[in-house]
Amino acid sequence: MKRILAFLLVPPACFAQADAWGVKPFPAVREYDGAHLYRLALPMGGIGTGSVSLGGRGELRDWELQNVPGKFTTPGGDRESPFFAIRAKGSKTYSSILEGRLYDWEILHWGGSPAVHHGFPRFAEASFSGSFPAGTAHLRDRDFPFEVDVTGFNPFVPGDAEGSGLPVATLTYSVKNTGDGPLEVTIAGLMRNFTGHEPSSANRNEYRDAGAYRGVFFASGDAGSPRADWGTMALVTEESEGISFRTASTTHSTTDNWWNAILDWWDDFTDDGAFEERSTPDAEPIGTLAVKKTLAPGETREFTFHIVWNFPNRYGWSQTVVGNWYSRLYVDAWDAAAKILPQLPELERKSRLFTETVAGSDLPDAIKEAALFNLSVLKSQTVFRMADGHLMGWEGCADTWGTCEGNCTHVWNYEQAVAFLFPDLARTMRDVEFNYATRDGDGFMSFRVGLPLAERGTQGIPFPAADGQMGCVMKVYRDWQLSGDGEWLAKMWPRVKLVLSYAWRPGSWDEDADGVMEGEQHNTMDVNYYGPNSQMQFWYMGALRAAEEMAKATGDVEFGEKCRTIREKAREFTDGTLFNGEYYEQAIYSPATRRPLAEGEDVPDFQLGKACLVDQLVGQQFANLVGLGWLCSEKNVRKASESVMKYNWRDGFAHHFNNMRTFAANDERALLMASFPRGRPKVPFPYFSEVMTGFEYVAAVEMILEGDGSDGLKVIEAIRERHDGAKRNPYSEPEWGHNYARSMASWGALNAWSGFWYSAVGREMRFGVREGRFPWFVGGAWGTVEISGGVPKIGMVAGSVDVDKIESREL
Repeated sequence: MKRILAFLLVPPACFAQADAWGVKPFPAVREYDGAHLYRLALPMGGIGTGSVSLGGRGELRDWELQNVPGKFTTPGGDRESPFFAIRAKGSKTYSSILEGRLYDWEILHWGGSPAVHHGFPRFAEASFSGSFPAGTAHLRDRDFPFEVDVTGFNPFVPGDAEGSGLPVATLTYSVKNTGDGPLEVTIAGLMRNFTGHEPSSANRNEYRDAGAYRGVFFASGDAGSPRADWGTMALVTEESEGISFRTASTTHSTTDNWWNAILDWWDDFTDDGAFEERSTPDAEPIGTLAVKKTLAPGETREFTFHIVWNFPNRYGWSQTVVGNWYSRLYVDAWDAAAKILPQLPELERKSRLFTETVAGSDLPDAIKEAALFNLSVLKSQTVFRMADGHLMGWEGCADTWGTCEGNCTHVWNYEQAVAFLFPDLARTMRDVEFNYATRDGDGFMSFRVGLPLAERGTQGIPFPAADGQMGCVMKVYRDWQLSGDGEWLAKMWPRVKLVLSYAWRPGSWDEDADGVMEGEQHNTMDVNYYGPNSQMQFWYMGALRAAEEMAKATGDVEFGEKCRTIREKAREFTDGTLFNGEYYEQAIYSPATRRPLAEGEDVPDFQLGKACLVDQLVGQQFANLVGLGWLCSEKNVRKASESVMKYNWRDGFAHHFNNMRTFAANDERALLMASFPRGRPKVPFPYFSEVMTGFEYVAAVEMILEGDGSDGLKVIEAIRERHDGAKRNPYSEPEWGHNYARSMASWGALNAWSGFWYSAVGREMRFGVREGRFPWFVGGAWGTVEISGGVPKIGMVAGSVDVDKIESREL
């Protein structure tokens, strides 16, 4: 056995230093400017902590710290929402909010511009270097003798869920003096106290100095409140000189409400760049922290601030508090700052290595972008980690609420990122699926689990989902292979058997165990299929194939043989009956008889029929990614994949009719959810005319795995073109909600391009034959592979892996 090792050599972090630590820009994956900044929002927050986003023109937006989504939220209104500003004094004095200009379409409104901070001076030009988990806004103005770059950051280190789950947003303002004389520069941040229900006159701010850091602490007056928005925040800096602050503004009462508070703030700021405290009985709880430095001509200085928070009352979709994992570590936000700030220099270096490993590779740019940027799902309110450690997820987020609860199995089955980057978190999701969402007696798995787990685990949705349940079996196989943990598999195996065996129970999907799902199949299209179809059959065959291997490992020979026998029957039927020479379709059955429709019998609504479905090979794609091989005829599968591109690809949507939701329009390119080259049912499944990125990624990944990759890459490039910052946020691909979980299927493209698969069980690392330098990740171990002449050469970046065999071969 060969062990490949790498160590991250990091110098000790110096917490108290004259020139405070700051974040440098990360390698850019894509550049944005002009209108392409409008929708851009990079979330800064840890896994399960909530986040605040750095906008494309340098603004702070989407405040989602308080356990619920907050897209487009502006706590404090259009003038007193949090912002940062600069004052620079040389031969003249210059003052501006640290944001680029308003867009033309933000100006018209019956009461004047409705844009946040619409009346502040702004920089003439802005651009953004997109990366992950950091991004940098560049602010320029030819009338200013300085340039400003603002980098937003929160750590993201594969294999380190704790270091990647910190409630902090770090902002480093890098200011360069481009003039001929010295500049006295102040950077100031304003934050309204929104730690409880607004308006709350009981909220109070306090300036504190902890020695190593200092700033404003924000607390709610409602001590011990059970509200989800109750908690604490802090705006701090490690700078030790040039500090000024405010804990409150002037009065903003009903008798003096002409926004004089922000006027007084601006006057105080622009006067000398140092703030004077304001404290009156009716003062508004608006805190300010400022740092002043002097810059010589040509000199660049950094001003770093940290927004830290603790909001412990997470409800999720429960009626009672389930808590936050991160909150158990901290008394409040001030305590969080004391514990988090010393870790940031090392975590920043590790995060940078992660980004550099992907960005510096030979992966196509669109795949780099899709794989990295969709990891933002884990920083959004789509995801939370309960106080007991379980990772939980909505399907996505609406503007202010979660969309579709319960770790929905038929959605979360598509994502491939968590298991490869944070395997410990992936296992907590397996625990939920098999030990809380599954009934002991028959293996029924609720595809939406209830909360709290101890009370309502199996009382979620009162019917199972065929694709959700079968996909969960495949995920256990994947997680076992990546970990090599035989003890974990042995513990999970009785539950896996139970869940798979549910398919053969009377009245279930395949009650006669002939490999054909004749029964009613609820699925991710939110309808019930009647009769066998490619989507469910491939999930089923994948689960059977995975169970064969797990049965061997656990010594359950009889069950493994049963799975093999059923799988072979399933393969024969799927190739022989469902494959029409071009692609796999559905044989519609009668809901009453579970047999093909009789002559004259009405076709049930919401079926696939002869559709060429975009993800008809979803189970095959999963099987190929995890080394389970061909589930049906390789020739037929390849032909079906070609047909998806042939029939479902659209070069534009200006002439496309869609009675449902629109996620592609005008001249945008995309793969349709379904096409009907052989005839459409009168009432097909609901989403047939839509476009959804998670499904597109599945089709694209299979195309990449099977061929030269050109068609699959074309699909992924089209997805990322649509999320260009102007029309959609590059860091959020919506489906039923922003930051939709299924979009993390994009991580599969990163693995597919290099053909990467790792089995800790077999101590084998496998790659394809495409030449170049590519990244690979297995939890806390990651590195690169250089493939040349069919020979792979491994380079370690972090961690270690045990391997006996490294090979490069065709799928």
